[in-house]
Amino acid sequence: MTIFLDFPIHQFGPGVEFWRRVTGSRLSAPRGGDGEFVTLLPSTGDAYLRAQALGSGPARLHLDLHVDPERRADAVAQAVALGASPVLRGGEHDVLTSPGGYTFCFVPWEGERAVPSPEDNTRLDQLCLDIPPALWDSESRFWSGLTGWELHPLGDSAFIRLRQPAGLPVKLLLQRLDDAGAAGGAVTSHLDLAAPGRATLAPAHAAAGAVVGPANEEWTVMTDPLGRPYCLTGRTP
Repeated sequence: MTIFLDFPIHQFGPGVEFWRRVTGSRLSAPRGGDGEFVTLLPSTGDAYLRAQALGSGPARLHLDLHVDPERRADAVAQAVALGASPVLRGGEHDVLTSPGGYTFCFVPWEGERAVPSPEDNTRLDQLCLDIPPALWDSESRFWSGLTGWELHPLGDSAFIRLRQPAGLPVKLLLQRLDDAGAAGGAVTSHLDLAAPGRATLAPAHAAAGAVVGPANEEWTVMTDPLGRPYCLTGRTP
């Protein structure tokens, strides 16, 4: 799986630089006709974090699911049967939205298998899907059915983890929101960084341009320079 950071074109450069800095990555050469794609390269392992400049719309995140090229058409058909809506078919990737309106893509798997090591005992390793109450049942069933991974509630009914195999760089967490959210009732997402030293890491992120928000025993809420929320969690990467 690959996480994509999607930026409005005028915020692409500063946004990418912030995430490069806080993840300890280096940048690939730009790709695309207008240089609208870039990969954040870890010091070890295969890349799993990329960025693109959007022609329109606000900053957001989306997920790329890497599949055997020979099974891509079957994967799309399965997703549609589970309730996904196709947006763009063919070419290098297929773009779809989940039943709750979350954008994801099927892209060819090219043999990536090495999970990067943490940088300074910190790693961006989780995508949390923020799901409005009305969509909770259908959306959680969709992601479990699409991946084949069992749903595992985490004590508090507001969170469910997908039991996924070892060796993937990104964890998927589902969070049940208390209300419809700020995206017109659609599913959104945020990033989580596993950071046992989050008390000292939060000021470092603030120095890079983030805003420190509320904290509890398990996580610290942050906001990146584009106003996009993310969390520093106390998990060991």
